[in-house]
Order: sequence, then C-alpha cells, then structure tokens
Amino acid sequence: MKKSSIIIVVVLLVAICGFGWSAYNKLVTLDQDVEAAWAKVEVQYQRRLDLIPNLVETVKGYAAHESETLESVTRARAGLSDAYNTADSLKSAAATGAAQAFESYNAAQSSLNRALNLYVNAVREAYPDLKANENFKDLQTQLEGTENRIATERGRYTEVVKEYNVAIRRFPRNVVAGLFGFDAKPQFQADAAAQSAPKVQF
Repeated sequence: MKKSSIIIVVVLLVAICGFGWSAYNKLVTLDQDVEAAWAKVEVQYQRRLDLIPNLVETVKGYAAHESETLESVTRARAGLSDAYNTADSLKSAAATGAAQAFESYNAAQSSLNRALNLYVNAVREAYPDLKANENFKDLQTQLEGTENRIATERGRYTEVVKEYNVAIRRFPRNVVAGLFGFDAKPQFQADAAAQSAPKVQF
C-alpha cells in the first residue's frame, strides 16, 4: 500500500514538474517573441528618424529662396527635432514594458509623426519647385513607405502581445506566470487625434 502511494506521489510530482517546465519554456518563448516584435517596431521608428536628415539635406541642396522662407522651414524642423528628442529619450523606458513609459513613448512617436507632416508641408509650401524634383519625391515615397512599415510592425506586435497576454492569464499556466513574474505587456492605443476625420483644404 505504501509503495503504491509513493509511486503515485512520484508520478504526480513528475507530471507537475513536467508541466511547469513546459509552461515556463512556452512563456519564455512568447516573452521573447514580444521583445522581437517590439524591436522590429523600433527598427522602423529608427528608419524614419534616419530619413529625416536626408530630407533636410535634400531641401537645403535645392533651396534657392530668401532667408525668410528658409527660417519658416527651420522653425518646422526645430519642432521636428524636439519631437525626435522626446521620443528618443523615452525609448529605453518603453523597452522595459512599463505601461506608462510605453504610452509616453508612443505618444512621443505620434507627436514626431505630426511634426514630420508639418515639416513636409512647410517644405512643400516654401519650395513649390521641389515638388517636381525626383529626389524629393523619392524621399516622400520612402517616408510614406516607412509609415506603412511602422503600421505593419505595430500590427504584428499587437498580435504577439495578445497571444502572450492570453497565455499568462489562462489556467493553469497563469500559476507558472505568477510564480516567475511574467507580467502582462502593454498594447498600443489609438492616438486621440485619429478619432477626428482629417480636414483637406486646397
């Protein structure tokens, strides 16, 4: 009788340990998937930031107008630089996964995107002849492509985070998640300005 009880207890312990080991490894894999997805989002953010100086240099190269016009573009560029610096300063905090830092970082990225749009519009108004320039058109196309890539990678990140967050909340895996500190990951929130339809004026 004692021998069979010991065997049952040993089998149960082996089964529990086996499940715990499997669940832990699965959660580690999902956690790393989230990290990889976030890294891809950051790569696209960086691509956008790397293109901005090229846009500025292209504008400088083709600018042949009075200093007042250049100053208006410079002011727009200063707003863009401020937005870039704010987003860049929050990058390391967002990587920690803290919800507040994550939201602040994404708000800064949205601000950077708005500043970039203002800058591009200022350039269009200030230098109308640049609209026909192939280099300027190419940079605009690249920027638009970058925004699409960012949207794609953010969508992928959202899916991976959803899978991870579901995994850590389902029983019995949530027990393992609680024991080893697997916390929920923050999701992207829509920009408040996105709820209003854009006004197109000519």
